[in-house]
Amino acid sequence: MSRIIVAACTAAALLLSTNAFAQEGDAAAGATVFKKCAVCHNIDSDKQKVGPSLQGVIGRQPGTAAGFKYSKAMTDFGAGKVWDEALLTTYLADPRGVVKGTKMAFPGLKDPKDVANVIAYVKTFSPAQ
Repeated sequence: MSRIIVAACTAAALLLSTNAFAQEGDAAAGATVFKKCAVCHNIDSDKQKVGPSLQGVIGRQPGTAAGFKYSKAMTDFGAGKVWDEALLTTYLADPRGVVKGTKMAFPGLKDPKDVANVIAYVKTFSPAQ
């Protein structure tokens, strides 16, 4: 009986850890939430501000936006990775926890719906995935 319970719990954990259960975001709501990000990041141009431009960020390797000087922590973190919805979801919830030593001062978005909405908005400025 305990093996069945362990197997069921393992299967449930695997299912819940996939993007199948990721929240769908609303790009219009994300535009409003993104105003917090826009203090430091451009989205509609490749011009850098205090933070790198986020235009085309989905599908790009972290720490590689042309013309921006990243922290070593971010370039090390980005090795072998690509910004996708799953990685952005984790990062936007806790940037400094995910990338120890990042220069980004923003503490993160605590509401998962805000995270999903911002990602939906950012996707409108990224190549189709």
